[in-house]
Amino acid sequence: MDTANVYGWGENKGRTEEIIGNWFAKSPVHRDKVVLATKVYGNMAADGDAWPNHDKLSALNIRRAVDASLKRLQTDYIDVYQFHHVDRRTPFEEIWQAIDVLVQQGKILYVGSSNFPGYKIAQANEIAARRGGTIGLVSEQCLYNLAERRAEMEVIPAAQEYGLGVIPWSPLHGGLLGGVIKKEVEGGRRASGRAADALANTTIRAQIQAYEDLLDKHGVEPGDAALAWLLTRPGVTGPIVGPRTGEQLESALRAVELELSEELLAGLDEIFPGPGPSPEAFAW
Repeated sequence: MDTANVYGWGENKGRTEEIIGNWFAKSPVHRDKVVLATKVYGNMAADGDAWPNHDKLSALNIRRAVDASLKRLQTDYIDVYQFHHVDRRTPFEEIWQAIDVLVQQGKILYVGSSNFPGYKIAQANEIAARRGGTIGLVSEQCLYNLAERRAEMEVIPAAQEYGLGVIPWSPLHGGLLGGVIKKEVEGGRRASGRAADALANTTIRAQIQAYEDLLDKHGVEPGDAALAWLLTRPGVTGPIVGPRTGEQLESALRAVELELSEELLAGLDEIFPGPGPSPEAFAW
């Protein structure tokens, strides 16, 4: 289960952690069956005004945020505690000092990053290594899917080099890769949000149409294929899925068993070409 202290947003920030915590409280056996991940960075000040230790990654905010998350989650430890974004104002020496204390206290087991560029992954783990005894980052949660492959240039290679598991978020790119045009034609369900904004671009719409046509030819559902493609990618541990219905959950589970043919993988690469490796992608 993946969440963040700010999820719920606005006056409801912290609510998603509370929902999970209430579920744990109903049956404590649930906790031992879950790998629990949450994040720190967002402004959690009650009045919305963020003073220096109300958000980001200062040592004091990290310590306070962990205790607040543990209370909402109704548990005594977090499996993977993630830095939600880069904090350019706080040195990693200070960040790791706070993390070392929390690991020693048993409040967190591992630490991950989210939305980090490759150089920050390297910087964080090099400083952790110099400290000696600091665990460093074990995972990176980044935006990565067929339609958004820039992570392949720097982020994923850095993660692989330092032994981090890659956990892609938005694997269907806001629904764009979930058969959005097909649903629009067959059920009259119009795209919304990020998907609608993207389809307003005629070039992107043509690209998504080609994607759906290719998968129709191979008899594969778009959402299943997008998730299965991620599972073929080097360095990827598993995508973050956020099903709203039982049907969407079943689709996500089908992707685990789905094997994409070499022909289909080549066709997907043709429609959604990646940037190529670094530095070749930009140097020559």
